[in-house]
This record gives sequence, C-alpha cells and structure tokens, in this order.
Amino acid sequence: MVKRDIKIREPKVREKPEFEQKLLDVRRTARMVAGGRRFSFRAVVILGNKKGRVGVGVAKGADVSIAVDKAVKQAKKNLIDVVITKDSSILYKIEAKYSAARVMLKPATKGRGVIAGGTVRAICNLAGIENITAKIIGRTNNKLNNARATIKALEKLK
Repeated sequence: MVKRDIKIREPKVREKPEFEQKLLDVRRTARMVAGGRRFSFRAVVILGNKKGRVGVGVAKGADVSIAVDKAVKQAKKNLIDVVITKDSSILYKIEAKYSAARVMLKPATKGRGVIAGGTVRAICNLAGIENITAKIIGRTNNKLNNARATIKALEKLK
C-alpha cells in the first residue's frame, strides 16, 4: 500500500483591500484604421484609503475591465497625501485650476458634511474628508479635468 499525503485546503479568506476605488467615468474612444473604426475604452478611477491618501488614474484598454485595471494601477502610482484637521476638514480655503476646470474648496465645521458636486464629492469621500464645502467654478463638465483640478487643490494644502 502506498501512503498518500492528503492536503486539506483551507478556505480562502478575502482580505479587505487597502484602498477603495470608484469608477468615475468610462468613455468609448475610436481611432481610424484602414478597415474602419477601431474602438477602445477610457476609464477614470479614483482610489483612496479614507485616511488621507487619494489618487486619480486614467487608462485605455480594448475592454472596460482591462481599462479599469490599468487605471487602478495608474492611480496607485499617483497617490497624494492630504492634510486633514482633527474635525475631518481641510485647513483653509483653496482654489485650483486644471485646463478649463476650476475648483474651490472651503473648510466646514464638524457635522456639516460634504457639500460638493459629483467628482469633488467622490474624491473627498475617498480621501477621508467628512466636512467640506466645494464648488466647481470652471466652464467644463469633463469629470477627468474636474478630478485633476481637485487633486491639484488638495496638493496645494501642504
């Protein structure tokens, strides 16, 4: 008789990821080739740990899932540290401009909440800022430019 080692597999426990991610925008892009249009997808992803680290990533891929995975890797490379006060706000009023997008961020008192538009709200939530008043002033609805303007403003806080 041959003895066999029986390995008992332990159930895989999914670890909670270090960063939370939010898919901000997906767009279908096209380029012209000899046979017609070749389509790809552009994904914009926000990554944050709700403790003062946040980043934005942009990537293209043949499929949406490929584009999202690439954008997450890009966002991990572009993480910034945000200075947050003890009442989960920012230190002072700040404005930033990126392309046509302009963003104004103002500190708010404890319990006020995040009063901001979609892109700025998502970034503030993932950064861990709980009390802030923000306004997208620029002449653009481009979510990517609004996100980059917000990141630029948060970088200025240092």
